[in-house]
Amino acid sequence: MIRIFALLIAALAAPMAQACEQVDFDGAPFTTCRVDLSETRVALFLRDTEGEVYGSFDRIEAALPEGRRLGLAMNAGMYHSDRRPVGLYIEDGKEEMRVITSDGPGNFGLLPNGVLCLSDGHASLIESRAYAASPPDCTHATQSGPMLVIDGDLHPRFIPGGTSRNIRNGVGVDETGTVLHLVISDAPVNFHHFARFFRDHLGVPNALYFDGRVSRLYAPDIGRADIGLPLGPIIGTVVDAPGADG
Repeated sequence: MIRIFALLIAALAAPMAQACEQVDFDGAPFTTCRVDLSETRVALFLRDTEGEVYGSFDRIEAALPEGRRLGLAMNAGMYHSDRRPVGLYIEDGKEEMRVITSDGPGNFGLLPNGVLCLSDGHASLIESRAYAASPPDCTHATQSGPMLVIDGDLHPRFIPGGTSRNIRNGVGVDETGTVLHLVISDAPVNFHHFARFFRDHLGVPNALYFDGRVSRLYAPDIGRADIGLPLGPIIGTVVDAPGADG
């Protein structure tokens, strides 16, 4: 209870552009971070200027310009053993990996999967085959799967009594495309439970699964900096460091 109270106080004190809180939904705790894209820059991060994969939140933080810091961050899509993205990956307008539209093994291949597209203060979640048929302009994009919520409906393969339970993380976009919800479960949940959090608690029409087991959140404003093995793609907000001008 003390930790939950502290998280809520921190969330209320944080700038409205981004704020995190821990909530209980249907018997499981979730941490959810709301990001207003009209006020906060959101980007994807994979490699440093030497082409090496960052792999961690602190390496991204160290590479940011003076006066800037990571406000929030989490892993943002599945990756191979060398941490290359499994599916579509675009960073600062440059495509590193093409979109994958075939079904396949694992969660990524559990169609429909989807693409998070970020551009000019706007976000959208697009089913991968729809993206491939008519690619929009994305400054940043990452593909993952499965989709959790598709136009208000849960993924058709999810069942309430699913026995596969993991710490999971994902992203939802509100109906205006101007608010991003970054979510991690703080206890193991199945896909159906996780997807319902986005649809029934957050009320977002579309949501995308990022990963499970490796899921991590960096949210220093609430005293959270999860650690673990090196990551592949990472999504994060870039904000002014304390004491920075403008």
